[in-house]
Amino acid sequence: MDGDEAESVLLERSGPVLAVTINRPRRKNAIDGPTWQRLLATLRDAGADDEVRALVLTGAGGDFCAGADLGSDRGERHPLHRMHHINDIALALHELAKPVVAKVRGVAVGAGWNLALGCDLVVAAPDARFSQIFAKRGLSLDFGGSWLLPRIVGMQQAKRLALLGDFVGAEEARELGLVTWVKPADELDGFVDELAARLAQAPPIAVAQNKALLHAGVHQSYREALENEARAQTVNFATADAPAAREAFVNKTEPTFTGRWSAP
Repeated sequence: MDGDEAESVLLERSGPVLAVTINRPRRKNAIDGPTWQRLLATLRDAGADDEVRALVLTGAGGDFCAGADLGSDRGERHPLHRMHHINDIALALHELAKPVVAKVRGVAVGAGWNLALGCDLVVAAPDARFSQIFAKRGLSLDFGGSWLLPRIVGMQQAKRLALLGDFVGAEEARELGLVTWVKPADELDGFVDELAARLAQAPPIAVAQNKALLHAGVHQSYREALENEARAQTVNFATADAPAAREAFVNKTEPTFTGRWSAP
């Protein structure tokens, strides 16, 4: 284990942005049971904290995450119970009503790659390497990979990635739509900091509505999506942010978004 067990997940606040760092560099940030638990608690706490407006998820020591630590957590619990616990983390990330940016250096494999794909935006360094490595370990997709991959890259590319488990580089991942930006190593931190700050300044209720609408829209009919959009827009109209945006547009100033309820 890398140092104190309590430090396997590092948290750093910079105003409304919360940076979450998986801190097991000697294991390429492979996640053991206690670290899964800390990630779940962190996501739930961030979701309940109105002062947190955006998150950055990354790994320590030059790698993002080598997936689950297969050599740990082999206690008395049935593996199905362990998988259900891991699923809770995937759901907490997916359902978090705040934007999450994955900052990826080095390897992101197995559940580690799907952890990044579960974020809203992925920024990678040129040295980032990705693999759905499960099949090479005698395993099948988990942490949402079977849902995420075909929706992002289509069924044939998803099958290629899942069945072969080959590594792909940062540029190929970007071309496939699995990475949003590739940035030089010396620009990565600054770019992600600026991106997270922009997301944190966005109207929080509208951001939450947009995430929920896009997640729901992939399996809804057009009629259902339109009805959901109408309901979401009425929620936005009841906040102080929509009037603030209109006033800023008229006055040619920058709005300050708070997400406060302000129904007429």
